[in-house]
Amino acid sequence: MRTELTYAATLPANTSTAVLVPGHEHLPEELFSQDEQEYISRQLSLKSTLVAINRFTHQLYLVLTDPKSKETHTQEALRKAGHALHQRLVADKVDSIVLLDGADGEAALYVAEGLVLSNYSFQRYKTEKATPPILKSVTITGIGVSQTQVKELSNLLEAVYNTRDLINTPPNMQTATMLSEQIQEMLNESGVQVEVLDQVQIQSLKMGGLLSVNQASDESATFNILEWKPENATNAQPIILVGKGVVYDTGGLSLKPTPNSMDYMKSDMSGAAAVAGTLSALAKNKVPLYVIGLIPATDNLISGKGFAPGDVITMHSGHTVEVLNTDAEGRLILADALHFAKRYNPSLVIDIATLTGAAARAVGREGIVMMGTADDLTKTDLKLAGEMAHERLVEFPLWEEYQEHLKSDIADLKNIGGAEAGAISAGKFLEFFTNYPWIHLDIAGTAYLLSPDSYRGKHATGSSVRLLYHFLSSQATA
Repeated sequence: MRTELTYAATLPANTSTAVLVPGHEHLPEELFSQDEQEYISRQLSLKSTLVAINRFTHQLYLVLTDPKSKETHTQEALRKAGHALHQRLVADKVDSIVLLDGADGEAALYVAEGLVLSNYSFQRYKTEKATPPILKSVTITGIGVSQTQVKELSNLLEAVYNTRDLINTPPNMQTATMLSEQIQEMLNESGVQVEVLDQVQIQSLKMGGLLSVNQASDESATFNILEWKPENATNAQPIILVGKGVVYDTGGLSLKPTPNSMDYMKSDMSGAAAVAGTLSALAKNKVPLYVIGLIPATDNLISGKGFAPGDVITMHSGHTVEVLNTDAEGRLILADALHFAKRYNPSLVIDIATLTGAAARAVGREGIVMMGTADDLTKTDLKLAGEMAHERLVEFPLWEEYQEHLKSDIADLKNIGGAEAGAISAGKFLEFFTNYPWIHLDIAGTAYLLSPDSYRGKHATGSSVRLLYHFLSSQATA
């Protein structure tokens, strides 16, 4: 990965080092001279949480990591400490850092997570004044951490990097076909099998939702099937991840009302990228779980041949949908994929999508909207994984009354409800095409940020990759 994350059994000599301590009493005195200890004490008395000491040949940092009331809060504070450390390392032009947990715990893993994610940069298309990150490598040492843990984290963070790259790629560099090629390249030699269905195959499957959204485009749609099936998988029935792959969304004839928001509609395939990233992390870390990814991909453009409000389309399931808004296109392509998933007899299906502005308005960029029909234990496990990754889930109801919002006068259902409960009626639409335990994640508020937010950075965040990885890893050992 672009920021190398490695493990060392012993502390390398004369190397810039950040010592992590939960309090002054845990300070490893053998690492500091008496004068340095006195300087550190003065700085800590001034409420400093990051103390820097210049030893001329290298830098020495003390990072204070006070425990919080909950373990997951402590872990998030450590990630943010990693972000703060990153800012100081950039200022000091440090290209390599060793993280040492002075309390012999696992704090270095979480600091490294925040540090490495903060060091992400997307400069693929810069030809002048490109400034690649100064920090090249992060090494973790200490008896509380193993080489296996560091390697697992490294593979997971590399998957987040690759997910961010997919999302940040501009639309003229990422048609549906190009996205399929990029995913294949990303998963090359990982052990994940990739099958890409072309336009003719999609037509033969009668995926009317995907085909209708694609009508206005000169570029073909694709339907991507990613399969990770290790020989030692602990589940016979697969868990399926379905990702929305709208590579660019104008809103179609229901043109988006704010033109200045259209430039980041390249991010409308964040769910697809998250599925690919999650499969990559699972495979690289050889998680013994049978997982399938389904990614319907297309753009949603404007053309005289495009689908229009008032159209009635026939879905892959055979049901008819009255289209009242062509900007509610994501649920149409997801519905085809969710019905397609039935052929695998899955134990659980999770869809991930930048689906509704209503979800973003409801919980902001601080959370992910969740709803679904899976049992309470599964939902609880997913919420716990969200707390662990600090990609927190807010569950919305799927009461039967919400189905009334989708009643059509002329078709089986319509593709939008009313102004109220927009995120829920979108979820209710998707539920119509399922008959298995299912969870819907609306990442509209978290997938792409217009201003920096700590280690999540600016623009693509890779939202839900760490969440899904933690959840699925726990399912493999349950």
